[in-house]
Amino acid sequence: MTTQSIHGEWSSRLAFIFAATGSAVGLGNIWKFPYITGEYGGGAFVIVYLLCVAMIGFPVMMAEVLLGKRGRASPVNSMRVLAQEFRQSKLWILLGWSGVIAGFLILSYYSVIAGWALAYVPQVASGIFVNMPAQEVGVVFDTLVANPLMLVGWHTVFLVVTMVIVAGGVQGGLERAVSVMMPALFLMLFILLGYAMSTPHFIESVHFMFDIDFQKLLYPNGEFSGDGILAAMGQAFFSLSLGMGAIMVYGAYLPKKTSIAQITAAVVFADTLVAILAGLIIFSIVFSNGLEPAAGVGLVFKILPVAFGQMPYGSFFGTLFFILLVLAAWSSAISLIEPAVAWLVETGKFTRFSASIFSGIALWLVGLLTVFSFNIWSDFKPFFDKDLFTLIDYLTANIMLPLGGVCIAFFVAWLMTRKSVIEELEMSSDSFAYHLWYFLLRYVTPIGVCVVFLNAIGVFS
Repeated sequence: MTTQSIHGEWSSRLAFIFAATGSAVGLGNIWKFPYITGEYGGGAFVIVYLLCVAMIGFPVMMAEVLLGKRGRASPVNSMRVLAQEFRQSKLWILLGWSGVIAGFLILSYYSVIAGWALAYVPQVASGIFVNMPAQEVGVVFDTLVANPLMLVGWHTVFLVVTMVIVAGGVQGGLERAVSVMMPALFLMLFILLGYAMSTPHFIESVHFMFDIDFQKLLYPNGEFSGDGILAAMGQAFFSLSLGMGAIMVYGAYLPKKTSIAQITAAVVFADTLVAILAGLIIFSIVFSNGLEPAAGVGLVFKILPVAFGQMPYGSFFGTLFFILLVLAAWSSAISLIEPAVAWLVETGKFTRFSASIFSGIALWLVGLLTVFSFNIWSDFKPFFDKDLFTLIDYLTANIMLPLGGVCIAFFVAWLMTRKSVIEELEMSSDSFAYHLWYFLLRYVTPIGVCVVFLNAIGVFS
């Protein structure tokens, strides 16, 4: 096996932790987690989500890092090499392709949503939302998403910055960017948390997120439904960047003598902490202003500006929040496109610079599907009564990522030799931690994902 990726390595364990945490911490934590939690009633969803992270997400992340560390290449070529090494079918290369495609599709709409956040930074900073009625705030958002040229413009700005960072390489681009973004992100997060704790309804937000009422999750209409559990599992994969190829390719840049368990635990802890804190911040502001937590996709963009417009120093804290959202989006975006860029470079037909330009143009074009689904194609619902944005989000987060996770778990736990697994993990084969992880990966992860998935599509109804 090769000892180093042709793309380079992280300079240290901390660099990988920053990068992988940056990949995991993004719109999934600050935009998606709060609004899904609001839709599914709070505490019960949070508990199921935390269980999914601990019993499925954490073991799969370790396995995905392990595959990258062993393969030392893009997800596509890592799976090709590993299938050869362990004498498995060449079709396992499809797992690598699945990750690359899922990450590409997610970033295509991710960039558009991040563009909304970019658009809001100057608007909030200008004080436009100060004392603005809720209805007018909603009009500002609706006007933004109804304007395809405006969305394309911000989508373009976000992607250009993303590709400039990626073109810089592992240490010169990715590592340098996250070493600035992640400390800044956590600093802003804790400043906003301090503000949230000073609001009169902070305790109410704590109760909303941690008081458990499973009836809200399992019986939304008086009938049993696995939608909430599937959403929690899909969110765990989405938030941790699993099955997207990002964690696998970042694992390929790890120095050989690195404990996968320790660095993965640090990343999972940081990612989960950000999601919980973001929820507490957002719901404290929502409740303190008498607003509705179950506002769906527009929670951050329609509801929070109303609150920021009514609070003391709201323009300052609102600007801080949307900058936080943009930084989180950028730290994830660079990881989502890295698998595709790495594969293009490995073909020998592209330099890193040209691969970044080619990928950026392709992403920009596919992103137009999301842009137009909010305006001129809003009535176009080709499958399952979903517009193009909702369809791409559902297929990736709820289907491609969990199924990719099952395949990752199966390959590592059932097809790789234990000797190879232990070599890459850098942990004792006699330790309780190793046996627990191996048991979860072999049995709990695949069975859990399959049961939830089959229930969601109505097999058990």
